Amino acid sequence: MSENLKTIKELADELGVSKSYIDKIIRILELHTKLDKVGNKYVISKKQEKSIKDRLRSSESTTKSHTKSTTKTHTEVDFEVDFLKEEILYLRKSHDKQLTNKDKQIETLSNLLDQQQRLALQDKKLLEEYKAENDNLKALKMP
Repeated sequence: MSENLKTIKELADELGVSKSYIDKIIRILELHTKLDKVGNKYVISKKQEKSIKDRLRSSESTTKSHTKSTTKTHTEVDFEVDFLKEEILYLRKSHDKQLTNKDKQIETLSNLLDQQQRLALQDKKLLEEYKAENDNLKALKMP
């Protein structure tokens, strides 16, 4: 692997956290769309690694300031709660974007359906006119 690139697993091992935890941080920082793939593994650039480490440090300092005189397990719980709150915010934002896109798609489809129905009605009227005109021509040909 290149010196400038690390897999998610390598970074997780280096930082002493789980791979899924790094995945969560990647999603919160919205880096998941910018990751490169080498073989069948996603790799993290130095710049992305710095962002992840900064995020991890800021989360740790936030947790430490909230829990100055508590046990380690309590600190871990607070850290996880803060992280989950951020995850919820990210998911809500993502959900809202998806709903907005769906609303736009529904509106477009509704307009297309309306347009199709109008065109079908026009076609039906034209067919009726042609049929009436054809009947008139047949009546003129009859002796």
